Amino acid sequence: MIREIDERIREIEEEIEALSMKTDDYAADVRIKELKSEKKKLLHQCENLTPADKVYLARHKNRPKVDDYINALFDEFFVQRGDFLSKEDKSIYGGIALFHGIPVTVLGHRKGRNINENMEYNFGMPEPEGYRKALRMMKQAEKFGRPIITFIDTPGAYPGLEAEEHGQANAIAKNLAEMSSLKVPIIAIVTGEGSSGGALAIGVANSVYMLENAVYSVLSPEGFASILWKDSNRSSEACELMKLTAQDLKQYHVIDGIIKEPLGGVHQNPNKVYREIDTILVQELAKYKKMMPDALAKNRYDKFRYMDAGIIEAAKKENA
Repeated sequence: MIREIDERIREIEEEIEALSMKTDDYAADVRIKELKSEKKKLLHQCENLTPADKVYLARHKNRPKVDDYINALFDEFFVQRGDFLSKEDKSIYGGIALFHGIPVTVLGHRKGRNINENMEYNFGMPEPEGYRKALRMMKQAEKFGRPIITFIDTPGAYPGLEAEEHGQANAIAKNLAEMSSLKVPIIAIVTGEGSSGGALAIGVANSVYMLENAVYSVLSPEGFASILWKDSNRSSEACELMKLTAQDLKQYHVIDGIIKEPLGGVHQNPNKVYREIDTILVQELAKYKKMMPDALAKNRYDKFRYMDAGIIEAAKKENA
């Protein structure tokens, strides 16, 4: 459903843009009003989306990217590059910035906005160099007492032969271990896709939030369907079973909160979402500022160590 609605909305927006070029044209003004009314009605059809619809929106090409969030939320951003060992992995983007005057380290997955950038950033699938770069930035943040904020949007870590030869599994595992014991606050926000260890490698946080139409899962629905039924075309069915939506994961206590999106997805009004994220970050940082470094690490470790208890409890209630 959402794909057809989204395509029609795109056609409406293109027509409105073309008509807006006509000045002092009564007929064009009337047509623009008709189109805006139609768009509003279409957006209201997006109130009750299926998990498959949410996967579509999580992957939408116009969804804000990590650099959009950084530009909107932070000041004086200074990018950091390289893992100090091998090479620069452009699919992880991050550095030092100011958030309401507070120095922070901010980083996330970078997919790109067009096919050329997709290729340059490997479609947001980091190689081990990317995860080592992320860990380098996070360890530096701990050294200087800077909070860490991560933005998750990846179909997963790059599974290629070269990545495996360079220690992909080791790089992800090391990030999980090191992040569990860092003595500064970590806040993670899933903005689009959050798939597999490729997402979790920068997602071991004190607080984990998801955008309303983001998804977070052990693998993609297509991969799930291929493994379970040997048929990737059953991915919509897989979406229902995987419990990958923000609403499912909040119920199972996997995440701490949901960031509401405009009808039709965050790309319809990104500024509204930026403001909500800003408010959440202010609240979360104020909360963690009161905690001692060892308590921050213990809080994060316990959150993930005993997460299964919350999942089991929620599952029992659901099946009762």
